[in-house]
Order: sequence, then structure tokens, then C-alpha cells
Amino acid sequence: MMRTQVAVLGGGLAGLCAARLLRAAGAEFVVVEARDRLGGRILSVDDTGRPAGDGFDLGPSWYWPGAQPALAALVAELGLEAFGQHGDGDVVFERMSRETPQRYRPVAQDPQTFRLAGGTAALVHALARDLPRDRLLLSTRATGLALGGDGVELAIRRADGAEEKLVAEQVIAAIPPRLLEATVAFSPAQDTSIALRWRGTPTWMAPHAKFFALYDRPFWRDAGLSGTAQSMVGPMPEMHDATTASGGAALFGFLGVGAEQRATLGEEALARACLDQLARIFGPEARSPRATLFKDWAADPWTATAADRAAGGHPAPDPAPWVTGPWKERLAMAGSETSPIEPGYLAGAVVAATRAAAETLRKLAAGARQG
Repeated sequence: MMRTQVAVLGGGLAGLCAARLLRAAGAEFVVVEARDRLGGRILSVDDTGRPAGDGFDLGPSWYWPGAQPALAALVAELGLEAFGQHGDGDVVFERMSRETPQRYRPVAQDPQTFRLAGGTAALVHALARDLPRDRLLLSTRATGLALGGDGVELAIRRADGAEEKLVAEQVIAAIPPRLLEATVAFSPAQDTSIALRWRGTPTWMAPHAKFFALYDRPFWRDAGLSGTAQSMVGPMPEMHDATTASGGAALFGFLGVGAEQRATLGEEALARACLDQLARIFGPEARSPRATLFKDWAADPWTATAADRAAGGHPAPDPAPWVTGPWKERLAMAGSETSPIEPGYLAGAVVAATRAAAETLRKLAAGARQG
């Protein structure tokens, strides 16, 4: 049986931020991550779809340093390179299938949108770099949490099905509340109002899918286009330039087709429809990419639950407590959706993790004084 001061559930941005703060304070921790990689919904991949050090962002990509100071400070502290989202050139609007798409000169965006060189996974790599490898349990998921006299007993399951026990004084749940409620059994059970709140909180990215078309060069820029387009025809209602800082040319779009319909149509048919749309908007050269990428987050079991297959709204800030009753002294919530600022976004993950780590360290200090 393993023992630690803090068990962190989830190795995404929030979990890694929390672990980094715990380590800086000298607290012992273990990160329990169901996937075989770190990053959670942050996933930067190469042309073949494999995680890469300089990749295309299948998950979140943008941040706004002028409006998100906590995330901007973390990027600066980690020494990461940021660059502005390409916006030079006209925006295309596709209103009806029988009309030619129209070009418009965009209004300057404020605050400016930024991305990270190497992809958003650069954050993950930088945060994980200084964390002890033996404190990161990949391909391992928590199936149950039980309160005991000296802390919390976690039932964890490895990828091969082997089950183990982990005892922690404190737990930080750095996964979406809805996913936590659906995948982890609590003893004693969470208060009904809390369980309902977790279940009713939308998980950002969970209902969505992204399609990428990769090219040898960003040819749309030669035509005076920014790469940004909006469409009422579909299948993608929104498209953008996804060219990397190192020059990997790409366009991407969010699918406007619901999760159930995506599953019925299949990836091949969706890719054809997306390329047809890109050709209508950006010209025939867009129909012949060197590669395509597709990520359906609704089909990702470590992101989405059945409740996420229906399109949901964005999580809203809510000052009500995320944990009550007997769990209040042992469990802190760090998932981005629980943040009082920018919930669901990258910035929300940083804020929520900082708050949860501080709360957990206070509890550990109080317990040490009582002991």
C-alpha cells in the first residue's frame, strides 16, 4: 500500500500546476493520471497524430495574456515563447450554400490572442520537467475514495487491471467535476446537492471536435486571407489559421455537427465534407492537404461522459462551495471548471489549481499542528 501526503487526481494543466506548487512547498504528492500521457485536454500532435514537442493543438490553443494575468505569469516564469494568432488579411463569411463566400476586412481584436511555440503542450512539458517521475502514475485511474481516520484511502486501477490502494492525507481533484462524479465512487457519498452540481457542470471541450488540414505552405495568406472564416453552411461554423511558430502550415475548424451525428457519419465522411468546405472558402488548393487530423473529444472517455454528448454551455463562475460535509476537510477541487475566474479555459486551470494547492497546504499545516 502506497502512502503520500497529497493525491492529485489528473495530470492535466491543473494537476501539474498543483503538483508543482506542492513540491515547491515541500509537500509529498502523487499524481494519478488515467491516460498514458500527461496534459489531459491539452494535446499537441505531429502530422501523424502522435504527441509531439512541436505540434498542432487538438485541444485548447489560445490564451489572452492581457486578460489572463495568472496564465501569462506562468508562461513567463517557465520561459515559454508565445506568438500572436495570425489575423492579417480578410475574414471570409459563408452565409448560404448557393452564394459565393464573401470577404470582409476584420476589426482589430483586443485583447490579442496568443499561442505557444511548440503548441500548448509546451506548458505541460515545462511543468512536468521538474516533477519526480516516480510521483507520476500514468495509465492509472482512481475508482474510489473512502474517508478514514488518518485521511483518504484511494482505490486505484492500473491499465492491466491490477488494483492497488493509496492512502493520502489530502486529495486534490484536478479533473472536471462531471467526470469526477461519473467515474469515482465516494464513501461516504457526496451530499446530493454537491453531486448534482458536479453532474450539471459542463466540461469544456467535451462536446466538441476539431478538424485540421495540413499544407506545405499557408497559401491562403498569398491571397490576402487571414485564415479566419465563419459559415452558416457547415460542417464547420468556425475556421482559423493554425500554422505553428515553426512554420507548419494548417487550417483548423470546430465541427458544428453534434456528437451523435459525428459518430454516425464517421471520420472519413466528415473529413471529406470539411475539405470540400475549405475548398469553397479558401480555394481549390485547400482540397489537397498533405495530412489531416481529427479529434472528437466527445469520444474521449477521460474527458467526456454521456451527459457531454449533447452540446452544453460554457461553465459559469459560481461562488457556491464545490465540496461540503465530511469531505470538506480532505478534498479540494482544482479542475478548470471550478475556477472563479475563466472557468473551463487554460487560465481557469491555473487559478483553480493555485487555490486548491493553497487550501491543501493550509490543511496539511493545520493537521501537523494538531498532531
